[in-house]
Amino acid sequence: MAGIPHDHYEPKSGFEKWLHSRLPIAALAYDTIMIPTPKNLNWMWIWGIILTFCLALQIVTGVILVMHYTPHVDLAFASVEHIMRNVNGGHMIRYLHANGASLFFFAVYLHIFRGLYYGSYKAPREITWIIGMLIYLMMMGTAFMGYVLPWGQMSFWGATVITGLFGAIPFIGEPIQTWLLGGPAVDNATLNRFFSLHYLLPFVIAALVAVHIWAFHTTGNNNPTGVEVRRGSKEEAQKDTLPFWPYFVIKDLFALAVVLLVFFAIVGFMPNYLGHPDNYIEANPLATPAHIVPEWYFLPFYAILRAFTADVWVVMFASWITGGIVDAKFFGVLAMFGAIAVMALAPWLDTSRVRSGRYRPMFKWWFGLLVIDFVVLMWAGAMPAEGIYAMISLIGSAYWFAYFLVILPLLGVIEKPLPMPATIEDDFNAHYGKHGTPAE
Repeated sequence: MAGIPHDHYEPKSGFEKWLHSRLPIAALAYDTIMIPTPKNLNWMWIWGIILTFCLALQIVTGVILVMHYTPHVDLAFASVEHIMRNVNGGHMIRYLHANGASLFFFAVYLHIFRGLYYGSYKAPREITWIIGMLIYLMMMGTAFMGYVLPWGQMSFWGATVITGLFGAIPFIGEPIQTWLLGGPAVDNATLNRFFSLHYLLPFVIAALVAVHIWAFHTTGNNNPTGVEVRRGSKEEAQKDTLPFWPYFVIKDLFALAVVLLVFFAIVGFMPNYLGHPDNYIEANPLATPAHIVPEWYFLPFYAILRAFTADVWVVMFASWITGGIVDAKFFGVLAMFGAIAVMALAPWLDTSRVRSGRYRPMFKWWFGLLVIDFVVLMWAGAMPAEGIYAMISLIGSAYWFAYFLVILPLLGVIEKPLPMPATIEDDFNAHYGKHGTPAE
């Protein structure tokens, strides 16, 4: 890893030297598995391996499902039932795939919020953060298109609502919407497009994950203190780090085993808990469901989308200032994508010189409110867009933007941080004792 002195791969046998001079794959594997890792990483650093497992699970189960799925509006729903009833183990493969998406998003949200709390987006890791946000956007697109494939009622009407959002974009919206749908409405061309992209995008995600890993292998892992590994000499670096193998590999595998215990319990005993019963009704363009609800992992941003109605003052102002070009529907689309964009801009919006939230007393309170706000928005997104739910969504949306655009920049100016340890070794010794034994 560039910047941190450590032992590199040295080929020993004749074959190893021959291979290394032509294709240094063994050196790449060695440097990856033996990467110097900050020794004070806590349990919030386990989500990387769980996300890697989820990506592999989704690709493998997806490839198997594709062998039996038919992307046609007259046959798609029946082909899913065929998978469930006639294919050996088909019901388990489908439930692993459907619930695997939920585990994927559960892990990615914890991964993102861990990065936001410990300042993993700060220099020199801005590119790593941006790549991570691109992966997240790709995940959202892939999951949305995958939800359409069973061709149930929620699949059809969800596709109708979400693709309709693109039509709200002034001047170019309708051509984009028609291109996405393959025609004037959600139909067979739409299903074929979504099927093709849902199959291909996971491999794009896999490529981005490789770049993401490469990026943080270059800059080094962040850690709970936010203090960088000493790079003066190999001896100093070794005081702050441990090799990834075996220490963190074993820790990550233990965490993965615990998470999978819960995951397989859900898949085995309550596989439809996170789904919607209306999606077991075949798509019918003539019967609109009473309440169209996306999957749970889209709900916070769905709540933001619906929060900005025509009677909200900021929408009225935007409409007036643009001569009616920005209406409530388009403003909602801007707000939904803007809510993700402000997360991506966190490296430049956070003005604090202290990286980790552990040493920022005021930041902790505002960040805790952000987490609560995210959960409240998720709940509000599942409720009807009326009455008190609309007001809660609006307040939650306002705080989300205020946190990134106002609170985060201001905290860096007014906050007085707590004293930080001089080195990672000092933090580790304070928690576990000088030789790894618990401190008294």
